[in-house]
Amino acid sequence: MNRREFIQSIGLGAAAFALRQFETKALARSSPMMNARTRPNILFILADDFGWSQLGCYGSTFYETPNIDRLARQGMKFTDAYAACPVCSPTRASIMTGRYPARLHLTDFIAGGDYPNEKYTQPEWQKFLPLEEVTIAEIFKTAGYATASFGKWHLSITKKPPGSLPYNPDKQGFDESFVTYKPSSETDPESDAHNVEAITEKSLDFLDRHKNDPFFLYVTHNTIHAPVLGKNNLVEKYKNKPGSDRPENNPVLGAMIEELDDSVGRLLKKLEDLNLTDKTIVVFFGDNGGLERDAKQTPLRSGKANLYEGGIREPLIVRWPGVVKPAGTCSEPVISVDFFPTFVEILGLKDQVTNTIDGVSLLSLLTQRRSLSPRAIYWHYPHYHSSSIGPCGAVRAGDYKLIEWYDETICGLGKELELYNLKEDIGERNNLAGKKPDKTRELKRMLATWRNHVKAQMLEPNPNYDPVKAKKSGKPRT
Repeated sequence: MNRREFIQSIGLGAAAFALRQFETKALARSSPMMNARTRPNILFILADDFGWSQLGCYGSTFYETPNIDRLARQGMKFTDAYAACPVCSPTRASIMTGRYPARLHLTDFIAGGDYPNEKYTQPEWQKFLPLEEVTIAEIFKTAGYATASFGKWHLSITKKPPGSLPYNPDKQGFDESFVTYKPSSETDPESDAHNVEAITEKSLDFLDRHKNDPFFLYVTHNTIHAPVLGKNNLVEKYKNKPGSDRPENNPVLGAMIEELDDSVGRLLKKLEDLNLTDKTIVVFFGDNGGLERDAKQTPLRSGKANLYEGGIREPLIVRWPGVVKPAGTCSEPVISVDFFPTFVEILGLKDQVTNTIDGVSLLSLLTQRRSLSPRAIYWHYPHYHSSSIGPCGAVRAGDYKLIEWYDETICGLGKELELYNLKEDIGERNNLAGKKPDKTRELKRMLATWRNHVKAQMLEPNPNYDPVKAKKSGKPRT
């Protein structure tokens, strides 16, 4: 079922009627803790290029994040949560649709990079989120929720108007939207360079106006994406902290992270002031790992644009008073395609969504009723990027993760596979591909089968390959 069929099946003109049906039947049936009086609001906070280890609650002793740390103490912290891609647009599409970027063919940041001289040509991939896709915002809206997206979108065919307008959030189920963009490197750092203040003020105003309505508020910050710009007093504070010279600690990022944390604190305080805390699910997540040239992702390997853990493992915190026990920790691997089915189950709309969804609902983990059924999770990045080692795919099944380097697969060099036991080697330093050939073959077959299942696009040999001009050819993976 596509977007148009879904909306017709519910009927926008009959939304009120449908909502009454959900309240009296579907909600109570699908989610035992749900009824017409307790339908939760959703506040989803998404940080940009945010590393797994850059929060106090995830181990940082340098960056100060008291508000997000308190959120973790009040809810559940996921230790093995993943973005569906090591760059932003595909992950954001996966959150909106519950579908893998490979299935959507939206596999790189929009509009991607041009690498005409590499060994292989990148596929002709999808460079905007099609309006035919059913978004989670449309499902919330149809269920009677007020919906808003404030901040970075990056799912339109261009970033800015007029080209972006046909595919902006207001065309994808959001009643209100405010789209922001990253600043230039020359922007005054004393200004609201990354729009943290503007996004926060828009969000606070939305909460004031919709305190009596169920709402889905998508707060999607540009911070801490490059260019790294922080207010001088905060930068000086972090420069003077012990450890400021360590490769994983960047004083300018420290200033940016503190400003982001302050925004989270203001939103949580507003929920408290409006007596909405107990009625609101709060989610904090990141769209991909941090840029390694700005800060190492210690203890993880590599960073943004790569399928090592530093590029895809993300902080995920969920607070849901009365349902999620405080100070919980979940170590099951989860991924950004899981948000869509989780919210659908919370709304009691599982039977209404019949299009293919790649994720699974996390409700049983949040309620601690049971574990998820065993499954593998997948990545597909058939692209070159200024910060990447090369095009690749990956699969995680249990504790094991396989990375397949597509350039060497295609050219048959025989060094295309890396296998890691993440439970024993979170830093991915001990390649087990040669020591565990059976496990390596098993995961390689799984990855190939999955690519075929989702009709993933692949690279092809480039007849115009120029080894002198190529930007990435032959870059070592050591």
